[in-house]
Amino acid sequence: MESKSGKTLYKFYRAITYGISPLVRLHLRWRKFLGREHPVRWEERLGRPSAPRPTGRLIWFHAVSLGEGLAAIPVIRCCLERRPDVNVLMTTTTTSAFEVIKNKLPKNVIYQFAPLDMPSTMDAFLRYWRPNIVMLMESELWPNLIMGAARNGSTIQGIQFQLLQAPPYIINYSGDLKCAVADFDISKGVKKNSEEFQMQISHRKVWMASSIHKGEEEVFIRAHNILKEKHADIVTIIVPRKPQHGQDIALKLQEEGTSVALRSRGDNLTPESSIYVVDSLGELRDFYKLTPIAVVGGSFLVGSKGHNILEAAAAGCAVLTGHHVGHFSAMVAEMQRVNSLSVLQVSSEKLVEAVNELFDNAKILEARRVASRQAHHALSSGIVENIWKMLHFHVFVKYQ
Repeated sequence: MESKSGKTLYKFYRAITYGISPLVRLHLRWRKFLGREHPVRWEERLGRPSAPRPTGRLIWFHAVSLGEGLAAIPVIRCCLERRPDVNVLMTTTTTSAFEVIKNKLPKNVIYQFAPLDMPSTMDAFLRYWRPNIVMLMESELWPNLIMGAARNGSTIQGIQFQLLQAPPYIINYSGDLKCAVADFDISKGVKKNSEEFQMQISHRKVWMASSIHKGEEEVFIRAHNILKEKHADIVTIIVPRKPQHGQDIALKLQEEGTSVALRSRGDNLTPESSIYVVDSLGELRDFYKLTPIAVVGGSFLVGSKGHNILEAAAAGCAVLTGHHVGHFSAMVAEMQRVNSLSVLQVSSEKLVEAVNELFDNAKILEARRVASRQAHHALSSGIVENIWKMLHFHVFVKYQ
C-alpha cells in the first residue's frame, strides 16, 4: 500500500513540476537578468552541460550551497585517492557556493551547477552524465533527481542527512562531517595581505562577530561601543552571512559618523577606525586565523538556527555563540562534553561581559583557545575515514 501511494505521490509531483516548468524557466531567466544566476553558466541549471563527460565510471556529489559543498570536499579527495579509476562530478545550486568551491576542489573534479528538479532538465542532465553513483549531501532529497537516477541504474547514497523519524536500523552514523571542514589552505586574497593586516591589529584588542544575520549587527555594534569605552584600541571584525549585508552595515555606520574599514574596498585599518567589515565570500576561515576571539552569529535572535562553531575552534579561537543554535545544539553539547571551556553560550545582554573578561584575563583567553582546539581535534579525528569505510562497504565494493 505504501509503495503504491508513494508512486502515486511521485506521479503527482512529476506532473506538477512538468506543468510549472515554463514558469520556472522564466523565473530563472529573470534571476539571471537580476544577476542572481551565473551570467555565462546559468543554462547548466536547465540540464545543459558545459563540459564533456569523461569515459569510465562517474560519481556525482550534489550539495545545495556553500556549507554542504565545502563539507563534501574532504570526502571527494578521499574517494579520488582511494579510487583514482573513477571520475567525480560536483554540483551545487548557488552562485556564492560556485565562486568559493571552484577554487578549492581538486583539479580533476568536474564542477557544474545543479539542474532544477523538473522532469525535462533532470532527465537531460542524467542522460548526459550517466552517473554510476549519486552522493547527496544534507537534505537534498529531490524526487525527480532520485527517481530519475534510480531508473538509470545509479546507486544513491546520502551523506550528512538530517533524517527525521527515520528508523535507526537504516542509519549509518560516521560522525558530523562539518567537523572535518577546516583544513583548507589560506586563500590567495588573504595570504597576500594577511601579514599587513596582522601588523595593523597586532597591538590592539581584537574580536570577531562571524556569520551574522540581519538584525544581529545591532547586538554587536552595541557591544562594540560599550567595549570601546574601556578598550580604546579595540578592533571589531564583522563578517555578515551575505556580502550585501556587510555593505549595508558599513554605509549605515558611515552615515552615523563612524570610521569603518570595508574589505571589498581594500581599506586599511587606521588608528581612527575600529570596525572592519568583511563583505566577501569564502574568507571566513582565513579571518578566524587572525583573531583570538570569535563570536559565531546566527544565534542571538529568536528563531535563529546557529552556524558551525567548529570552524572557529579549528583556528584556535576562543569560541562564543548565542543560545538560538537550532540543530547545532548537538555540536555545542559535544564540544562542551570534550572540554567545558571549548564554547561559551551567552545572551546579547551578557556578551559585553564575556568579551571583556577575555580581553582582561590572558589566562582565561588562552584556556578557552586551547579548549576549543582540543574539542575540534577530538570531534574531527577519523570522520572522513569513517565515511570512506561506510561508502566503500555499501557502494564501492560493487565496482571492484
